[in-house]
Amino acid sequence: MTKELEIEFKNMLTKKKYEELLSFFAFRPNDAKTQENYYFDTRDFQLKEKHCALRIRKKADRFECTLKIPAPVGNFEITDPLNAQQVQNILHAVSFDAKEVLLALQEEGIDWKELQPIGTLITHRIEFDYKGGLLVLDHSLYSGLEDYEVEYEVSDAAAGQQIFNQFLEEHAIPYHAADKKIARFMKAATSRS
Repeated sequence: MTKELEIEFKNMLTKKKYEELLSFFAFRPNDAKTQENYYFDTRDFQLKEKHCALRIRKKADRFECTLKIPAPVGNFEITDPLNAQQVQNILHAVSFDAKEVLLALQEEGIDWKELQPIGTLITHRIEFDYKGGLLVLDHSLYSGLEDYEVEYEVSDAAAGQQIFNQFLEEHAIPYHAADKKIARFMKAATSRS
């Protein structure tokens, strides 16, 4: 289990700007690593109401379960590694083997037996070190939509904000606030129902 403070800055990109950034940093689209994110909530969206997010992420042949909980700055991420059988158990409400995430859910008053999958978001991700943080270029597909974004993950919010703003300016990227992926996913999922 890991519990980390996540501080990140995000901005939506056009496809053209995304491709320009890939070229500038000498990447090609097929350099991206694919992640599958399975999102969960209760039928009455208790996690959403608490501004929390729960996902299982598949990267290559590895799985992890992550619960994001609001922090004074950013979010706390609680993550447990899982194997394929444990993922199936969670998907089918047989058991919840992400022990630290389960404890955090209980602290939030969420019964794991009420959780259900609400959908999948696929992200093609390129990430690399940039000025003391991690720069991430994402192309995401969900609910018949696709979008592009840049993220900058840091440990110091003030310095990170300054570097990120400078990055946007240097690459002539208009500021376009980006909701978290789960929020974009939920908006798309609920607008189709």
